[in-house]
Formats: sequence, structure tokens, C-alpha cells
Amino acid sequence: MALSRRIRQVVEGGSDGWEIYYRARAMQAEGRNVVMLTIGDHDVPTAADFIDAMAASAHGGNIGYAPVMGAPALRAAIAARVATRTGAAAGPENVVVTPGGQAALFAAMMAALDPGDACLVIEPCYATFPLTVRAASGRVIPVAAPADTGFEPPAALIDAAAAESGARALLINSPNNPTGAVYSAETMAGIAEVCRARDLWLISDELYDGQAYDAPHLSPRALSGMAERTLVVGSLSKSHAMTGWRIGWLCGPEEAVARIGDLAIATTYGVPGFIQDAALHALTHGAVEEERIVERYRRRRDAALKALAGARGVRAQPARGGMYLMLDVRATGMSGEAFASTLLETEGVAVMPGESFGAAGAGHLRVALTVPTAELTDALRRLAAFADARAAEAA
Repeated sequence: MALSRRIRQVVEGGSDGWEIYYRARAMQAEGRNVVMLTIGDHDVPTAADFIDAMAASAHGGNIGYAPVMGAPALRAAIAARVATRTGAAAGPENVVVTPGGQAALFAAMMAALDPGDACLVIEPCYATFPLTVRAASGRVIPVAAPADTGFEPPAALIDAAAAESGARALLINSPNNPTGAVYSAETMAGIAEVCRARDLWLISDELYDGQAYDAPHLSPRALSGMAERTLVVGSLSKSHAMTGWRIGWLCGPEEAVARIGDLAIATTYGVPGFIQDAALHALTHGAVEEERIVERYRRRRDAALKALAGARGVRAQPARGGMYLMLDVRATGMSGEAFASTLLETEGVAVMPGESFGAAGAGHLRVALTVPTAELTDALRRLAAFADARAAEAA
């Protein structure tokens, strides 16, 4: 039997660079020592009191069907957080709870796109972004955020791509995975201007909104005329070390959120009540833990930049937020994929090639700051020595 075109088009053919990650895992299974700097999963557990809140809720009987849109108290807490973080009013009616940020992203695409509609995606981008657009039967139109702009997308490039493609939506991510870029007020204003002029839905992935280190995160939702056309994706995965809990949300105009609730009935049918209770506890009692997580990655970023200082073959791009570094290795004459593959085999250090995140990431590497500082800095010094040797050969 033939499968649908929709399901067959989600993943396109060819290498996506993730072979490095799978090979590194296989090497670890064989007993080889590999430093994993590949994926953005925390190296510390979820706070014990969050787990206790979940267990108490489950033992207390909250194990039946939960409200599909999310428990009222949790939606209110999320709305309060979003209003504080974005600077624009939000109420429970603007929030739907989802099984993680990825489900929120898919719901946003389903709300914004009809089959065949184009969605502009800023590259380098998180690896699931193009898949999610295609899963919603949309067309992916990549727009490069060049390295020489600090990976901030020029408004003129977005506008030209919107005009040429007739796009219906734009997907952005700031603070950015994989680059660590935090969009400036000027960049956000340009994005908003294009969205208003071209009548675009703006889908704003703000999972790292609390991890902006050098300048405050600015949500486009706060800009004039944007709240009614912006869908904000949020999650506790990164902020509260709850990646495996699958708890996220989408915040947007009331009508859009109501329709996304219809979609939830047909897909997820909600999030378990005991998980929602743990999330509510995390939001109302987890400020200290959240700040610990922010400071941990800030310290690791600073230590990583220090470890790479003075290297000739590798240059760290500005990393103003998130839990990653984007490294430029073009001086070695190697692609990101070739560099990452050889580094893994010779040094036992696993990083993600920039090509995994779109053509705009070519010649770069993404490093996840998800191992203890001493292990991280040792691995990066080895990476720098490897890059310097290759750059000398290339010269």
C-alpha cells in the first residue's frame, strides 16, 4: 500500500549530519571514551521537588484524562510568565498546553499554513524546523542569517524571500539554537515590519528566553501590531531541566488558541495531569533552580570561549544566549561534516556539523555546553589544537 505524500515528504533524502551523533553513541556502546557535545540535553537531573510534585499528584489520583487545553491553573501561570517575559498582556485564553515545545511548533504550523503554503525558516535553524513545516504540508523557504551578521537575519532578505515565495508564515528562534545569537531590537523591528507589510504569521520559538546573557531577550509579541499575528512557542525543557517530561505551550491570539485546542482533541488529547501539576510547581516554586541553570550555562560559555582564545583554526561566533557555541572552522579548509567526523575518530570529541542546521551553517560546528566545565574545556582545547594543525596544512 502506498503511503501518503504528506508522511513521505516529512524527511527529505540525503545526509543531515546526524550520523556523527549516532556514530558517537555506537562508539560509547563499544566502551570507547567519547566526549558528547552533540545534543542539548542537560547533564543534571530535574530538581527533586519537581519530581516529588509529580509523584504526589499521581499518587493523589490525578491520573485520569486532563483538560485537553491544559489545567486552568497551569494555563494561568504560563500566561503570567509569557506576559512578564514578552511585555505584552496574556491570559489563560491565550495559552494551550502541549506535550513539549515540538508539539507546540507543529500546532503553530497547522494553524498558520494551508497545504502548499510557504513558510520562511531562518537558517541555521534547529533540525526539526523544516520537518515540522513539511509535516503540516507546508513548503520550506530557507532564509540565510549570514555568519558575518552574527547570524541575525537582515530584514531585506526576509522581505525578498516573502515577496518571491508568497509566504504565509515566518519561523524565528531567538535566543537561537544552534548559533547562540540573540536578535537585537533593530533585527526584531525589521522582522516585525516585514510581517506586517507581507501579512505573515510569525512563529517565534522562545525556548531559551531566559538564557540571554549579554542583552535582554526581546519577544516580537511586544512590538506594535504583532500580538495578533505572533504564535510564541515555550517549554520547560531548557529552563527547568525537564526535557523528557514533554511539557510546553503555545501562546497566541484567542481564536488561534481555540482552534489549536480542536487540533489537540484530534492528536494529543492533552498532557497527563500529574505532569501538568509538576509543571505548575516548577513555574511557581522553581525560580532559584531556573537561575542555577542559567548561571551554569553562562559559566560554561565563558570557560569555553577562554579555552578557544588564541586558536588560529577555529573561531567562536558570538554566543549571547542558549546552551551552545557555533564555531567557524572554515580556516581549516574542511566542511563542518568532514571536520566533525575526523575529530570524532582522532580525538573522541563528538560535535554537530553546522550543515545539520541548514546550508547557512556550512563550515561551522555546534558545540553543546552540556558536560562539566573541566571536561568541556579539555575537549575544546583538543578541538582547537586539531583545528590549528589542519589550518596550518591548508595554509
